[in-house]
Amino acid sequence: MKRQVAPRKVFAIVALSGLFAAPVFAAGETFVVDPNHTYPRFEYNHLGYSKQIQRFNKTSGTIVVDRAAKTGAVDISIDARSVDTGYPLFDEHIQGEDYFDTANYPTITYQSTAVKFEDDKPVSVEGLLTIKGVTKPVTLTVTSFHAMPHPMLKKDAIGANAVAQIKRSDFNAGKNAPYVSDEVTLSIAVEALKQ
Repeated sequence: MKRQVAPRKVFAIVALSGLFAAPVFAAGETFVVDPNHTYPRFEYNHLGYSKQIQRFNKTSGTIVVDRAAKTGAVDISIDARSVDTGYPLFDEHIQGEDYFDTANYPTITYQSTAVKFEDDKPVSVEGLLTIKGVTKPVTLTVTSFHAMPHPMLKKDAIGANAVAQIKRSDFNAGKNAPYVSDEVTLSIAVEALKQ
């Protein structure tokens, strides 16, 4: 003869299972950075003549987005040795001690501490940027965000553009300022595929 489970016990079991399931739902969806379509750039004024724009060619990381809960997380690593100015001699120069010092600090990282949403789209990311072993708070303004299935890879994907302003001197890389501007505009174009 089957034993009947009291309705209260059934409710308690369902409630407990819901508690254990909740963190999985709240974690959102994880997207892996597509290194072929993700290029951080930095822009500075050169002697008052022009604004120069350079980039890094190797970036990795993950982005977590829960649009329903309006939460997210960003964890990005940039290979500072992949800096690309279009001029190999200058690439070597800015990897020296006075600038990126890639011999001692080959990686630049950015880890979010908070993501702000409007409706179901992120509009800014607060986080910690580490360059040359120096970590400073930096807020990225998200200028565009798009989520949809990738038409060729048949996977869910996201893409975004974001910008921020920093000072080179805050990261012990301020040589030649103010002739070469201390103020630098960071911009990143990122695409990522669902894990």
